[in-house]
Amino acid sequence: MRAVLMAGGSGTRLRPLTCDLPKPMVPVLNRPIAEHIINLLKRNSITEVIATLYYLPDVMRDYFQDGSDFGVEMTYAVEEEQPLGTAGCVKNIQQWLNDTFITISGDAITDFDLQAAIAFHREKKSKATLILTRVPNPVEFGVVITDEDGKINRFLEKPSLSEIFSDTVNTGTYILEPEVLDYLPENEESDFSKDLFPLLLKYQEPMYGYVAEGYWCDVGHLEAYREAQYDGLAKKVKLDFTYHEKFAGIWIGNNTYIDASAVIESPALIGDNCRIGARVRIESGTVIGDNVTIGADADLKRPIIWNGATVGDEAHLRACTIARGTRMDRRAQALEGAVVGALSIVGEEAQIAPGVRVWPSKRIESGAILNINLIWGNTALRQLFRQRGVSGLANIDLTPEFVVKLGASYGSTLKLGSTVIVSRDQRSVSRMVGRAIIAGLMSAGINVQNLEATAIPIARAIMTNLIDVSGGIHIRLEPDRPDYLLIEFFDKQGINISKSQEKKIEGAYFKEDLRRVAVQEIGSVGYPSGILDTYSRTFEKYLNIEAVRNSGSKIVIDYVYAVSGAILPQLLAKFGCDAVVLNASLKEIAISATEKELLLDQLGQVVEALGANFGVQVSANGEQFILVDESSLPIRGEILTALMVNTIFTANPRSTVVVPVHASSAVEEIARRHDGKVIRTKVNPTALMAASQDNPNVVLGGNSDMGFIFPQLHPGFDAMFSIAKLIEMLTIQERSLADIRNDLPNICHKSYSIRCPWKVKGALMRYLVENHPPENLELIDGVKIVNPHNDKWILILPDAGEPLVHIYANSRDRTWVDQQLAEYRHKVQSFIDREQG
Repeated sequence: MRAVLMAGGSGTRLRPLTCDLPKPMVPVLNRPIAEHIINLLKRNSITEVIATLYYLPDVMRDYFQDGSDFGVEMTYAVEEEQPLGTAGCVKNIQQWLNDTFITISGDAITDFDLQAAIAFHREKKSKATLILTRVPNPVEFGVVITDEDGKINRFLEKPSLSEIFSDTVNTGTYILEPEVLDYLPENEESDFSKDLFPLLLKYQEPMYGYVAEGYWCDVGHLEAYREAQYDGLAKKVKLDFTYHEKFAGIWIGNNTYIDASAVIESPALIGDNCRIGARVRIESGTVIGDNVTIGADADLKRPIIWNGATVGDEAHLRACTIARGTRMDRRAQALEGAVVGALSIVGEEAQIAPGVRVWPSKRIESGAILNINLIWGNTALRQLFRQRGVSGLANIDLTPEFVVKLGASYGSTLKLGSTVIVSRDQRSVSRMVGRAIIAGLMSAGINVQNLEATAIPIARAIMTNLIDVSGGIHIRLEPDRPDYLLIEFFDKQGINISKSQEKKIEGAYFKEDLRRVAVQEIGSVGYPSGILDTYSRTFEKYLNIEAVRNSGSKIVIDYVYAVSGAILPQLLAKFGCDAVVLNASLKEIAISATEKELLLDQLGQVVEALGANFGVQVSANGEQFILVDESSLPIRGEILTALMVNTIFTANPRSTVVVPVHASSAVEEIARRHDGKVIRTKVNPTALMAASQDNPNVVLGGNSDMGFIFPQLHPGFDAMFSIAKLIEMLTIQERSLADIRNDLPNICHKSYSIRCPWKVKGALMRYLVENHPPENLELIDGVKIVNPHNDKWILILPDAGEPLVHIYANSRDRTWVDQQLAEYRHKVQSFIDREQG
């Protein structure tokens, strides 16, 4: 059997280690990852290896040559003009593959029993067998679901946190029959998971998943790279050591001198031709390459040191990576997670802070303290985007310097000379961050239309009215966390950007792949006029003005000290309504949840005292609201969602509404009364906006937690239009809020949240999927256990931003809801406890 070693990767997330080295040639225990893979193939009696190369191909060819020194026969195929992708590069060598073959990724450390997987493939008469494994956190891998026989029925490439439904992932090792390559086009980029495997599922070709026992580590980022070294030393994975084990757990190469006063803790590895000075302390987990010199009194706490490095006297290295030929001078320090690229010089008493990366061939002056990456910017984060955008503590996590780089990263993903809208709430911190993000955009050659302090619905509505706008950014305090700032990114339609666009921005940020334009190409800033007039005209276009004018309504509006663009009272006054405004002045410090409840009580008292039709408390910079009826009773949560659905279906029978998967089944019951349709989506704003725009006949989208969308107006949530539309519909239908509340279905809908570690979420979802009949499952978001004959259901939903799992129970039967909620609380908590210990 032949093996295809896919070794074309550039390893961008391992930079700066891979600036001059392809990822498969990065050393683990002083030997390239590719050599460990070839040793694995050889142990499994596979000795014919075809390596597909793209990035720096000569490095691997020069090292392995014809493979004879390594006990294999090596052949090379180079993608000359462009990368062809994981599947395209194999399609490119189809003429050499005339029998069953195995493809294996060149960037993983594993000791899987490949012969057992091959036997499984042949026993099942499979066309494609994916070798799978189980991992604690599957977010960065392709998740796979198989039936009891191992046949694959569903997979998802690199899911978001809320999409996890299994912890069984694709390892990138496949056993294939040559005819499956006929499904792929020639000389075009294609991917196994995104292109070939969906085609095989579509045409019902037999495709199986083999869950392998043993060790597997995708060396996809710097933390995983270090962990693979430590696991190899601890013998958690079967690897061939090049050196002799001189003492228990201590491997030492030939011609290496170690001073008698040096202290070495096991496990540790020291290569050939090394010199270890007096009183050096080498702690367990340390890996030292060939031809390395360690000066006297140096303290090494689990560093990974590559070939040819020099470490000076009294230097201190802690869980860092020092690349080829680097010199660390006397008393220099590199702390946890730091990476120093090849051929760099770190001066005497210089200090590299935790997590900082230094690109190759750089020099750090003596005594310098380096706490930013040497090229530009702060320590790289693994993930920027949360469920709604980029968020963090104002001026602590989201600092001006961070936001400048974020703006430049976004701008670098757009065409030079593109235009972006920037808006914000009225707070000073948002103004500061807005100016910083504008600077970053301009540095990447992006023009900015600055709306300044503008309610977010107005900003979204304006997107489609300005010419040649490529996207938008809005900065505001987070609705439920007053000390956090939220930065949201829109596409040219005003919809929150997709996950793929988020990944592009993160890629530019993490790889420091930022466009720096010439002086004459720096972006410009404009301040468009007539924004409120444009929004007002759009607002009026989709409102029955006569109905509102004839209503004679009196409305009390509470802005909770966070007003941005208080246009609603002006519009209502224009239409003959009496709008009483409360708490419209701005407070720089956002109020707490307790204060907000007190203001809601105050709003109810004012509504009752004035005999108003209703009151409304507006929040989230114009996106969300809570109603107060004429009797001063608040309407929020699932009741508010049902009330909005009821009024819109009464006004528009046989239409469609869009709600998130966890909304009460009262929505479906109301839809049935009006011959309407309900579409459920994932629990995130982007999914709701996209579904509201993409599906015909949709008149309302959203829920009480996020706000409500009227897609004919603009694609986002809009509390202002919701209120005006509610006045219109109440007038035409001759009903009050209390009348509608009394008309709502009597559905019991409860929830409970449980703390759940990130690494347990995938396993929990797999456990739930495997322990319920497929016909009772909905996997839109989380795991929903439904009764197809009635509206009873339980939903277990992983939180996308916190280490939590939410349990929702829904039924007309309150007793059933309480019983099921208690039962699943116990099931989930018991599973979490078992997984943790």
